[in-house]
Amino acid sequence: MHQLLPSGGTSPRRHRTSTGRTRTLRNLLVTAAAGAGLFTALIPGGAQAADNPYQRGPAPTVSSIEASRGSYAVSETSVSSLVSGFGGGTIYYPTSTADGTFGAIAIAPGFTAYQSSIAWLGPRLASQGFVVFTIDTNTTSDQPASRGDQLLAALDYLTQQSSVRSRIDSSRLGVMGHSMGGGGTLEAAKDRPSLQAAIPLTGWNLDKTWPEVRTPTLVVGADGDSVASVASHSEPFYNSLPSTLDKAYLELRGASHFTPNSSNTTIAKYSISWLKRFIDNDTRYEQFLCPLPQASLTIAEYRGTCPHTS
Repeated sequence: MHQLLPSGGTSPRRHRTSTGRTRTLRNLLVTAAAGAGLFTALIPGGAQAADNPYQRGPAPTVSSIEASRGSYAVSETSVSSLVSGFGGGTIYYPTSTADGTFGAIAIAPGFTAYQSSIAWLGPRLASQGFVVFTIDTNTTSDQPASRGDQLLAALDYLTQQSSVRSRIDSSRLGVMGHSMGGGGTLEAAKDRPSLQAAIPLTGWNLDKTWPEVRTPTLVVGADGDSVASVASHSEPFYNSLPSTLDKAYLELRGASHFTPNSSNTTIAKYSISWLKRFIDNDTRYEQFLCPLPQASLTIAEYRGTCPHTS
């Protein structure tokens, strides 16, 4: 956003009286304020756009966050498995650079799975204005703690070595993951409090308590999960997060442990809203998170802290 400066004014001469200097300064301020008001009025989003330099894309609607694609055209590039720290993957990113840099998210698959199991999230999230890195893990049997380390290694690669590093704001990063990748998401958030958002999807982890997490976290469970039941995983995860944290619990209705492995509108809708709200600090998406969503044909339960504090 360009800053509007007073133009056409001249510096007060030294021999002017104090009253003259005050009048000149006042006139300059009035002119600048009037000009800024006109400038703001001409910008879609007005003062909100000026207040938030990370805001990306048009004003959201229910239709836009439920759509299979957002407003950005998306390109992708592959990363070799020979990189250090994780097993390679695919980077999805907005093709245009007209809007500047974007926040970024690394996403890990679950036990025995490959990045193909979470690939649908890549273009879906990137088209909303993020750089998204779906990764393979070093081995398909890696446990959650290792997957957490690999998510952080992937973010470091993304921001420091990747071919799209110049498109990323390294201060605005998040993590997601399915199953053991979801457990790894919590591990990554615990180890790197500077992360702006975390979303474990039907997460699995032997550690059930996460009071150390300082990252806004959306826990997604499934009512029909027989691998990582919500009673023994997602609900304890959510309940153990600090009460002062911006957090939410979304339990999918009629869903299984493997529901996050294919395109799902409910997962996408609330993931986009969460990532936009906390990675981009875009309060235009608060409307989809607060008041808390109600139970529906696709939501068995939704809990959360509202209003959000960060």
